[in-house]
Amino acid sequence: MSNPYISAQPLIPIDICIEQVDIKGQYIQLAAPIHLSGQLHASELQSQYGQTTKDAVLPLQIGVDEAGRGPLLGSVNVAAALLPAAWSGLIEAQPLKDTPLSVLTDSKQLSEKKRDRLYPLVQQYAAGYIIAEIPAAVIDQINILQATMLGMRLCTEELLQAVAAHLTAVGHRSIEVLIDGNRCPDLDVSKLAKAGIAPAMLDCQAWVKGDGRHTSIAAASILAKVSRDKAMYELDAQYPEYAIAKHKGYPTRAHMAAVATLGVLPEHRRSFAPIRKALESEC
Repeated sequence: MSNPYISAQPLIPIDICIEQVDIKGQYIQLAAPIHLSGQLHASELQSQYGQTTKDAVLPLQIGVDEAGRGPLLGSVNVAAALLPAAWSGLIEAQPLKDTPLSVLTDSKQLSEKKRDRLYPLVQQYAAGYIIAEIPAAVIDQINILQATMLGMRLCTEELLQAVAAHLTAVGHRSIEVLIDGNRCPDLDVSKLAKAGIAPAMLDCQAWVKGDGRHTSIAAASILAKVSRDKAMYELDAQYPEYAIAKHKGYPTRAHMAAVATLGVLPEHRRSFAPIRKALESEC
């Protein structure tokens, strides 16, 4: 099997479809595939993190965040982002001052217009990033918390493997995985060890409201939020009578009225109580 991360190109696309996962030692066939997409800037990665001299003490910081845990419809999206070393740090310290990402903060504090403007900039300037789309069928299969943790785990593992394949100095660095929230996913340390990332190198940290505290988490927040919004606009075009572009799957009065009148869509989360009740009333 070829390595999906090895390429001679400076800009390396990442496109992975996962149909089975190992959860706590048990392989599970997913109810629907999980799609991961992103890219690695190989030259930027080497420029920023390839030094093995005094800069080697700087940790490699990967921010991870999600969007869409609360809606009744569609995917939960998770993203992991690795910013240039000088841009990665506490937001209050202003490491992004005078950069194209200077307004970056928690995506919920930004207007949709600003988020949409930042989205391609984060993709352009990040040393690497991955976005995972966890479909409703998987959310129903393993519950929303586990689906979110799985997305965080997969984004982190795949981005770290991509980085390890292109960064010769990775074995000399500590790696901080900064998770927005109050818990960290269980990473597959054996898989990462095969990529040259020893467990002792990893420090997974849970940051409550981290998307407003650290630039790397904020970058992941933008990627997760805007990618999910794009998916909602696609569903809106497919089902215009549900007005998905307005409520984006959240349980608004208009959304619930559409479900009651028009029925439950295949993309609705059947394990969520309002949708479960709507299905029961259809019987």
